[in-house]
Amino acid sequence: MMDSAQFEEIITKKFPSLIDKQLQQLKACEQLYLEWNAKINVISRKDVDGFFAHHLLHSLGIALYAGERLSEKTVLDLGTGGGFPGIPLAIFYPESRCTLCDSIGKKTLVARSVAEALGLENVEVVCARAESLPGTFDYVVSRAVADMSDLLGWVKSKFGEGLICLKGGNIVPETAAAAARYRLPVEKISCRSLQEWLTPSDLGEDYAWFDQKFVLEVPPVR
Repeated sequence: MMDSAQFEEIITKKFPSLIDKQLQQLKACEQLYLEWNAKINVISRKDVDGFFAHHLLHSLGIALYAGERLSEKTVLDLGTGGGFPGIPLAIFYPESRCTLCDSIGKKTLVARSVAEALGLENVEVVCARAESLPGTFDYVVSRAVADMSDLLGWVKSKFGEGLICLKGGNIVPETAAAAARYRLPVEKISCRSLQEWLTPSDLGEDYAWFDQKFVLEVPPVR
């Protein structure tokens, strides 16, 4: 499993503009989540050893895909749980305003506490359902929250530029169903494998975990 040193090597290679403060904030996440996970199970205890690859790096798959498009934007992380992908993205995009939303209070407690411990002034954590949130955002992001059709139903009026999701498995039927339901040409939904950016030489034994891990982007639905 990937350790802190391997994570640092990959991150500095993939994101050469990352400054030391951001790198240290990302690495500090491990201890903060280990401490919280002993009290509130926000990460599967079977997967704690995979924290750097399966949670931090996976969340930053959105940054690998989107590049600077999320910089200086308003971003809603729907179904953030303990803060993924919102916390890593808030570190990566310090000029963006990130709202982390989940309907389960104990999970938002963790996300809020981690954000405060990391000194992330660009993060707001709310315990609510997406439908009840006022206003709109430039982007909505999510990580394996729900079926795409359901997700779009919750947030289609909430974003002006794109919905970017981390999804896994066979996503073709799900994507086709969402496109048909919302009368969106299926070719308008971008689907990219994370293995386009993360190679076996980068990941070693963790490479297999990223098989069938995708980033999907849906344009605004009217």
